[in-house]
Amino acid sequence: MKVLLVEDDPAMQATLQRTLARRQIDVRVCGDGAQALDQWRALEPDVVALDLSLPGLDGLQVLARARAGGMRTPVLLLTARGTVGDRVVGLNAGADDYLPKPFDLDELEARLRALRRRHQDAPGAEPVPTPMELAALRFEPDSGAIYLRSQVMELTPRELALLRALMAKPGHAVSKERLFELVFPGEADVQYEAIEVVVYRLRKKLAGTGAALMTLRGLGYLLREE
Repeated sequence: MKVLLVEDDPAMQATLQRTLARRQIDVRVCGDGAQALDQWRALEPDVVALDLSLPGLDGLQVLARARAGGMRTPVLLLTARGTVGDRVVGLNAGADDYLPKPFDLDELEARLRALRRRHQDAPGAEPVPTPMELAALRFEPDSGAIYLRSQVMELTPRELALLRALMAKPGHAVSKERLFELVFPGEADVQYEAIEVVVYRLRKKLAGTGAALMTLRGLGYLLREE
């Protein structure tokens, strides 16, 4: 497994490179946002671990330019910014997961492997060429953002993952098992019923959008116009 670590702290670079190498993960490092895109293209990593606070370009700018340029490598954000708002901005910009500092190295490894596995196993790994729309909602595949009319929706990472999965198949049921894998990737300690909590919260946020999140007993959930 090959990971590009974009991080400007030399101590952090050395620690992660040394520790993950012992776990059979090849970590290449880059300490400058302006150079990150060139290394990303050259290395073709399995996963990019991207810090938000970088010289040159910050992490969000690097991410936005990568996605706009068609680079679909899964991205794990690493940052000391830990508020929900910061996570939402990063995920809506096209990140796939988020790990606030300080983090546990076992959790970092698990998240990197889960992102790689999810990307390889996804039946629709190729980018969707056009935005998907349902009622007043619009999903922009290039950025990963979901808009309500002209505004980016404020969703938690799990709500965002759930809504993306449902918008990809409007009017079709998505199984509870599949949604659990997408919303809680690699989180073996999470109870299966936790997906119902995310569905409940998302359903409340969809009120007034013209989109209805339906429960189909024995089949899963679907999103349709009211």
